[in-house]
Amino acid sequence: MSFDDPTRPPRPGEEVDADRLGAYLRSVRPDLDGPVEIAQFPSGHSNLTYLVRVGGEELVLRRPPAGKKPRSGHDMHREWLVLSALRGRFPYVPEPVAYCEDPAVIGAPFLLMRRIRGLILRRDLPDGLRLSPERFRTLCERLVDVHLELHSVDPRTPEFEALGRPDGYVARQIEGWSRRYREARTPDVPDFEEVMAWLEANRPPERGVSVIHNDYRFDNVVLDPDDPLRIVGVLDWEMATIGDPLMDLGASLAYWIQADDPPELEAIRLVPSNHPGAPTRRELVDRYLERAGIALDDFTFYRVYGLFRLAGIAQQIYRRYVQGQTADPRFGRLGLAVQVLEAAARRAMVGEEI
Repeated sequence: MSFDDPTRPPRPGEEVDADRLGAYLRSVRPDLDGPVEIAQFPSGHSNLTYLVRVGGEELVLRRPPAGKKPRSGHDMHREWLVLSALRGRFPYVPEPVAYCEDPAVIGAPFLLMRRIRGLILRRDLPDGLRLSPERFRTLCERLVDVHLELHSVDPRTPEFEALGRPDGYVARQIEGWSRRYREARTPDVPDFEEVMAWLEANRPPERGVSVIHNDYRFDNVVLDPDDPLRIVGVLDWEMATIGDPLMDLGASLAYWIQADDPPELEAIRLVPSNHPGAPTRRELVDRYLERAGIALDDFTFYRVYGLFRLAGIAQQIYRRYVQGQTADPRFGRLGLAVQVLEAAARRAMVGEEI
């Protein structure tokens, strides 16, 4: 049985010109010469992602969505730099193949990488995959361990230093996401002002400097379909940078909706974090901190930050939908997700949950 992510013909308005792409590939990578076939992976919420078959090769093409983008978002060049820098240092990154910033080719900058075949877990386990509670817990623990493995990569190289300056990372994230949320806010979502003020007032000291992914979660991880407890790839590096690893852990934890969470959180769950055997958020944090050798009594700030940041990402996408820059019907529900995340952040601020 195949667990590969399904593809479909590109959505109207999101087509890629196969002839122009083929001509570009022949000019920069003649070893990839051959007929070009293009299909779209329909499941993403951010960049547009395509499967490109060239002769006997399978590539993945990523490009920004149409419409106005946040200044620091959908950065294909950043993703290219990260993949190139991590090759040989972190064994889970896809092999970068080409980066093109000329919009004359397909209408936007784009990145090509070799496809990592495997299983990607979405909201629920796919039909045909059975994992006992014990095995699923082991997989979740390995997910944490690979995250920590990334944070153990030495960032003190010219390639990583080009991604940004780590000093003041926590403050810049609060200021930056507050600004982006205010710019993207629509009248039908909360203003988040109390949450933003709380984050500013409770900023912790920096807890170290690491290479951080900034969107590490189950559906950006590729599993070996013959051994689904083995992680073989980590995808979606457009927001990776150098910064505080606990901020990265907090960002990831925002996606971890556990079995005893309120129904409104369950409604926006994207990954199978409520599957029998799944650790709680507290257990995930404890495993990470113990293995990282970090003593931390209170994770509340990072939990609130992760929820706020996720709301900011959702709101930027929702605003594009409201303004008619995308017709993807999934995005029309993100305004409700922003409301749910604001309520969860308020509960976390007063210690009602981690």
